Amino acid sequence: MPEGPSVRKFHHLVSPFVGQQVVKTGGSSKKLNPTSFQSLWLQDTQVHGKKLFLRFDPDEETVSLGSSPLSEPLRKGEQKDKARHHQEAPDQSSRSPGGDSAVPSGDDGLQCLGGDSPAGGAERWLQVRFGLFGSIWVNEFSRAKKANKRGDWRDPIPRLVLHFSGSGFLAFYNCQMTWRVSSPVFSPASDILSEEFHRGQALEALGREQPVCYTLLDQRYFSGLGNIIKNEALFRAGIHPLSPGSLLGLPRLEALVDHVAAFSADWLLGKFQGTRQHTQIYQKEQCPSGHPVVRETLGPPGGLQRLTWWCPQCQPRLPAGEPRHAQPS
Repeated sequence: MPEGPSVRKFHHLVSPFVGQQVVKTGGSSKKLNPTSFQSLWLQDTQVHGKKLFLRFDPDEETVSLGSSPLSEPLRKGEQKDKARHHQEAPDQSSRSPGGDSAVPSGDDGLQCLGGDSPAGGAERWLQVRFGLFGSIWVNEFSRAKKANKRGDWRDPIPRLVLHFSGSGFLAFYNCQMTWRVSSPVFSPASDILSEEFHRGQALEALGREQPVCYTLLDQRYFSGLGNIIKNEALFRAGIHPLSPGSLLGLPRLEALVDHVAAFSADWLLGKFQGTRQHTQIYQKEQCPSGHPVVRETLGPPGGLQRLTWWCPQCQPRLPAGEPRHAQPS
């Protein structure tokens, strides 16, 4: 599942289409009828964590860009972006046993209304959640990079295609789209890429008795944080994934939050500059110091289990009191 920096990039790609009318539709979506978008106007787009929100209206009106503001350094990086499409490298550990993209515990629980047509009322907000290999392409379609298991070179089929009055089009791949009952209401205090991210709230959540690797994926406090950011922040802070937050001192928890914010911001800036984010531990066999890396599936009992990488030497276990909810992969 694409993490916060990728969804922010998707928002950046969609924003130029705000104020344009949908003149042609397509796509394979069965839950959401693509023709229901015909003649609607895209009036706004917002982003929060791993979710993208698009507001459509039957009438043309004054548009409002209600996006979460990017910081000044990110705006500078935005100017250097020349890419016309974007696809997130898959996070294989976010896949559930049934094959569908899994949602981390602590999801924000925004109320949605299913169906193949927009909800009634003046505002028609579409919520988009991206799955494994989820992406948005602009003015071109995704092409197959390798043959499938049968040896066929079949291009991915977009879930939704929207052609706009300005002659451009958007193609949405591997995503779950739902019409919302009302406009999205969320607090930027939990968004790790927001200038209003609340460090105190995050530190309080991390200070609980449960392992910090569980808390980091709780979208109520770290919206937009996924498995890649989790692994990288823990390694750079030198913290074992199963360390209970209550046994870590405030300086170590503050360092962990610092690494979460820094890695996420650097990743986003790299996307606007067209550079690939460098990882030190995620999906590695050795850490930068040459130590062997351990890979295990970790998660709360009865909850989502996620592949986790760590270095036993750089991230030593705490002496005592450590929970053990691990399943060797």
